[in-house]
Amino acid sequence: MSEQHRIPVTVLGLGTMGRAIADTIHRGGHPTTIWNRTAGRADSLVAKGVALAADPVAAVEASPVVVVCLLDDESVRGTLTPLVDALAGRLVVNVTTVTPKQARQTSDWAVEHGIEYLDGAIMATPEMIGLPVASLLYSGSRAAFDTHRELLELLGGARWFGTDAGLASLYDLALLGSMYSMFAGVAQGAAMLASEGVPAAEFVAMAGPWIDAMLSALPYHAEYYDSGDYTAEVQSLDFNKAAVDAIAEAARDQGVGTDVVAAVQTLIDRQVAAGHGKDGFARIFESIRRPIPRA
Repeated sequence: MSEQHRIPVTVLGLGTMGRAIADTIHRGGHPTTIWNRTAGRADSLVAKGVALAADPVAAVEASPVVVVCLLDDESVRGTLTPLVDALAGRLVVNVTTVTPKQARQTSDWAVEHGIEYLDGAIMATPEMIGLPVASLLYSGSRAAFDTHRELLELLGGARWFGTDAGLASLYDLALLGSMYSMFAGVAQGAAMLASEGVPAAEFVAMAGPWIDAMLSALPYHAEYYDSGDYTAEVQSLDFNKAAVDAIAEAARDQGVGTDVVAAVQTLIDRQVAAGHGKDGFARIFESIRRPIPRA
């Protein structure tokens, strides 16, 4: 690695993900400085040659690039605000999970104080950091992304989504929403079978291939969403309503919660009540895109 690319990097926050990031950057050849409120979390990294700063100001002053990996937006702003003078002229890469609105607010704050800003979203678990399977999404300063792309790609595949600092977060939370909904659906099925003593492992062995097979339908659903034409080619909402209602009834009969399937029922029922029962299941997109205002 050339000296030009051995740029010093500071990592603020040493949770499991922060430690993985700092370790990967250090192994990538960058002089790495770390800081965390709980100093003990730094021990394993210090043993590898990573520098532990005495305080956050010293940590920031050690590097032109500061990676922030904390719990939430409140912790980010609480950590960065007192460092505003030290951060001026440096790049902040915030990979903390925040909302698009929060990312934009932090970006505006950074620009106002002469701080370059990239918002990042990590589509990986800590053990995946630094491997090809890891993916990180970025938005904000294009110049910063282009200049430091080699550094960013040490952590995983890096993709820039635009100068709007909130876009990476929006993609991140949209993808996470899909993931959580999928896992909740699997939990629903596992709970139903658990009521008869069936091990979850046995259910998951069947659910995995079933979900994989269903994934092939995603592009077709996307076409419906984009076109707004939900004409049913195979099964209508009325048909799907009967199936989902049966799932909910079976769950109740087994003494199992219906929270997950009830949400799907609500989305279907709203469209059926509006006269769209003959359209396809993809029509539930409209229930989500145009929710009924809360009273």
